[in-house]
Amino acid sequence: MKTISTKNFGELEYDPQSVITFAEGLPGFDDLTKYILLTDEESEGLFHWLQSVEDGDLVFVLLNVKQIMPDYEPTINAELLDALLAGDENAELFYYNIAVVPEDVKQMRVNLKAPIIINESARSGMQVLAANEEYSIRHYIFNALANTENSTEDSTDREDKKC
Repeated sequence: MKTISTKNFGELEYDPQSVITFAEGLPGFDDLTKYILLTDEESEGLFHWLQSVEDGDLVFVLLNVKQIMPDYEPTINAELLDALLAGDENAELFYYNIAVVPEDVKQMRVNLKAPIIINESARSGMQVLAANEEYSIRHYIFNALANTENSTEDSTDREDKKC
């Protein structure tokens, strides 16, 4: 096990085998290529953090957008997808979107145009540009999150009423 001192999580212990390599880094952080993916269990897999293990101050908030936008289908260049699959056609790719969470949570937004794709079995990742014109880099997401929470509460209420 290794330890990194982080700005947001304090001392963080991680398994070096869990490191995800972004061969080209991330835009604006080309020289930082090693990250670990942390999951917020309380959000049932909706929110994650991509923590750099090379710079404890650098962390990205990620959102699993498909949980609240099931129709989200980014069109990605086939060559990039092939590179991410690393020769394993059966590898599962996981899509995440970088979120910006300002002080006013109602202004939360995600980058739908440039998802982060991770191949967990190959421990590799890449941020790619989706060809979809309808996706923006600043998609305000608060209403979709609120609607998801309300529909979950509604279904829970319906289940409670059935008992």
